[in-house]
Amino acid sequence: MDEKLKIKLSIADRVYPLTIDPRQEEGLRKAAKNIENLVKKFEQNYAVRDKQDVLAMCALQFASKIEQGGIDQSENAEAAMQRLKALDELLHSKLGE
Repeated sequence: MDEKLKIKLSIADRVYPLTIDPRQEEGLRKAAKNIENLVKKFEQNYAVRDKQDVLAMCALQFASKIEQGGIDQSENAEAAMQRLKALDELLHSKLGE
């Protein structure tokens, strides 16, 4: 079934009507809540001129988390690969191959 759901999300004092797949609703609502919380935090802690500045700061914060996660994951994968290669070499040396 391709039933669509119509919802409204409030972000930075604006309402955004969306037509979505029902499976997306929880993720979108959580994302909007996270944005709202971060907007409030930035408004309380920094002298911001307008909502656009706050939203740009939010976008940077979320994007940097995604990018750093990718970097961290890549570094972890490289470290795991190094350990696997060392283990492989050890096994080959012990098995006499």
